[in-house]
Amino acid sequence: MDVDASYAYCERLTRNQARNFYYGIRLLPEPKRLALSAVYAFAREVDDIGDGDLPLEDKVAELARMRAQLEDLTAYRDPVCTALADAARRYPIPLSGLGELIDGVEMDLKETQYESFEQLTVYCRCVAGAVGRLSLGIFGSHDPERAPGLADTLGIALQVTNILRDIKEDKENGRVYLPREDLAKFGLEDAWEPDGAFRPGPAFDDLVRFEGERARRLFDEGLRLLPLLDRRSAACTGAMAGIYRRLLTRIVAEPSLVLAGRQSLPGWEKAEIAVRGLSGLPVGERSAFARLVRPVTPKAPDQAVNGGTRTGEKHFNGE
Repeated sequence: MDVDASYAYCERLTRNQARNFYYGIRLLPEPKRLALSAVYAFAREVDDIGDGDLPLEDKVAELARMRAQLEDLTAYRDPVCTALADAARRYPIPLSGLGELIDGVEMDLKETQYESFEQLTVYCRCVAGAVGRLSLGIFGSHDPERAPGLADTLGIALQVTNILRDIKEDKENGRVYLPREDLAKFGLEDAWEPDGAFRPGPAFDDLVRFEGERARRLFDEGLRLLPLLDRRSAACTGAMAGIYRRLLTRIVAEPSLVLAGRQSLPGWEKAEIAVRGLSGLPVGERSAFARLVRPVTPKAPDQAVNGGTRTGEKHFNGE
């Protein structure tokens, strides 16, 4: 297939589907932007298989097909494979990271739950840390020994924020990602069970703040990656991380909001974070203007959030 047309397809998909991811990726020079769009497009296809409505056996087969494509991308006349193969020729992209992403989706298909944060970290490293390391292959760095570990840590921070943001949606889909030992620590172990529920109150607030503090420390460590990148790559990474870091700040300030529904930043605030990233300013801090015009957030619910029928999984896809 035509390489330029394949890249155009991947970039269009990224622009339309990756609402948070694209705020950062648009700050890159064109060659890196196109290469990262190809990585995102492949990751999105994997993600969509996991989140889709196919029977379990068909999902397993489709993931095996995606894994086989990584063995020889040039053998497939497909726009995503064509663009990704070209990107991998231009940049030292560790395509094994996409295999790790597939591993993470397969973990979800086994309906694994996590007893400890250490177990959850393995999952986060597959579905989000790997994306950070894939991106680093395109960015390059001034310290190739330290940078992969920091990219991995930053990806885990984003994924933990993702999990906190989507507590309500995940529980309604019959899924609880927070570790059982943490729920027990705050007297919420019942919510881990299929017929359990998250209820607004001090215990839930304390749980969210506990996990939020973990994520904050991961952000603080992972953002040490930025000085190791060139200016445009640092701006891209800073914008994506800054959106999630600021969302985490909002969640920790008012934990019960996540029981009202998925929280997100308005478009103007995401754009402001991107500008701060390009200017080299701290991306996780809210500007005076952002604090002044913060939109009204919905009231937290009075009722519990119960489990439901599991229909999807959680993978970092930049939304």
